[in-house]
Amino acid sequence: MVVKALEAGEQVVATARKPEQMADLLAQYPDTLRTLALDVTDPAQVKSVVAEAAAQFGRLDVVVNNAGYGLMGALEECDEAQLRRSLETNFVGPLLVMQAVMPFLRAQRSGHIINMSAIAALTNHAGFAVYGGAKAALDAASDALRLEAGPLGVKVTGISPGPFRTDFVGRSMEQATTHLEEYDKTSGKFASYLHKIDGIQPGNPAAAAAAIVQMVQDGKAPTQLYLGKYANEAARKKIALMLRELDEWEAVSLATDFAK
Repeated sequence: MVVKALEAGEQVVATARKPEQMADLLAQYPDTLRTLALDVTDPAQVKSVVAEAAAQFGRLDVVVNNAGYGLMGALEECDEAQLRRSLETNFVGPLLVMQAVMPFLRAQRSGHIINMSAIAALTNHAGFAVYGGAKAALDAASDALRLEAGPLGVKVTGISPGPFRTDFVGRSMEQATTHLEEYDKTSGKFASYLHKIDGIQPGNPAAAAAAIVQMVQDGKAPTQLYLGKYANEAARKKIALMLRELDEWEAVSLATDFAK
């Protein structure tokens, strides 16, 4: 994402827990790139770093909430510490970032917030209860912020990728602390699938980043952008199921209102 934005001529403030990992990129783009250390689970640091980022180039135009990691395991297999740590990074952290940037965007009466979600937020898998739940919560928060900030000139877009060829399954995936054989055919099967396709996922990260940058530069702001064939097909299948069940249960649903 950083590379594609820089290649498109944008000025970028990139954050990471270890910004020194971007030293080569900083040397390549000394005039248009700044790097700052940030752990989104640290509320005080979020506020200070957002303010520092805004000062680097004088304003904030686009904010990308990209911090996150996976947690693989049936809900029963994940311990409380894992559950809380995942929610802090994948949901609470992005909320803190959005809270911190909104005063700047509100004052400008412009800006675009990009929240990296996942197809699991719409149609989840066995073994992703915590991760997919956190991303679904982020999507719901994005919906509300879109209504709150839209009249102030601020756009909010959720990005829902399918399987992309990144290191998500390896470096960015935590395993549940407990293993219960009863879940081998559900969450265990999905975990095996992820490891099987690791390195050969159909999604191209560079193409995804370029699509997002182009969307922003074109001034577009879809509510949710599903990336890749897998995500598009899964979303259509889930939406079709939701429509069928709405029809099937409509009479029951409408009967719960008071009679006029």
